[in-house]
Amino acid sequence: MPLDVAASRHSLTTTLHYVKRGTERPVRYAMEPPPGVPAWSGIDDPQQVQIVDAREHEADFTLDRNGFALVHAPSVVQDFYAPDEVKSIYYPEVERLLQETLGASRVFVFDHGVRNAKRPGAAEPSRRVHNDHTVNSAPRRVRDHLGADAEELLKHRFGIVNVWRPIRGPVLDSPLALCDARSFTDADLIASDLVYPHVRGETSSVEYKSDHRWYYFSEMQPEEVLLIRVHDSSDDGRARLSFHTSFENPLAPADAPPRESIEVRALVFFPPGA
Repeated sequence: MPLDVAASRHSLTTTLHYVKRGTERPVRYAMEPPPGVPAWSGIDDPQQVQIVDAREHEADFTLDRNGFALVHAPSVVQDFYAPDEVKSIYYPEVERLLQETLGASRVFVFDHGVRNAKRPGAAEPSRRVHNDHTVNSAPRRVRDHLGADAEELLKHRFGIVNVWRPIRGPVLDSPLALCDARSFTDADLIASDLVYPHVRGETSSVEYKSDHRWYYFSEMQPEEVLLIRVHDSSDDGRARLSFHTSFENPLAPADAPPRESIEVRALVFFPPGA
């Protein structure tokens, strides 16, 4: 029976925040915006959406088919809030994981973020349906970080993967919802500016379509990670991206602790002809 039909008892309906397509390009400031300018100019479009719990169906989801996958990957990191420990221990762990799981010949982690609504200095879970890059900003990342090697690397298949892990579990508050790549097209994406003090980046917001199929993995634990395809340069029929968002979980108890998570973004490169 298809997973869409065999929805488990943990499947739910909740509000996801899309963006309405307007005449102006949406802009978000990752800093204090100029006087009189809003921190986010997109037009919020909340929609009631069913999200199917994919527990006990983990093996049915792959990066190439769906744009995301759940894998078992314990970490030896003791404190994910310590940037030096994350960079010296966790970055190499992620690089090895992606090389072994994806068959990548080279992996370069370029940033990470931690989320905890109750901890000073940590970001809150994002409530906006989005993808972290666009077809324009993905190759720009390669050029920004890999300098002289960039042009040769860009001649072959490359991608960006978001590695998302709970810091504490089980995740009850603000779990992550992922959209099946088979249920949308590039026409649903809305290129949006992301403004930092010294650079203007580009991400993808998303226009609502009733065909979108959403999934989540209930009660994720720290030894589990979600691999989310942000971009893949190969246009051969495989999933090139998936978008995602956190959501208010109507099944969570009122006293559920705030979600704590870390996301690492990495450039992945594949051998010529892969």
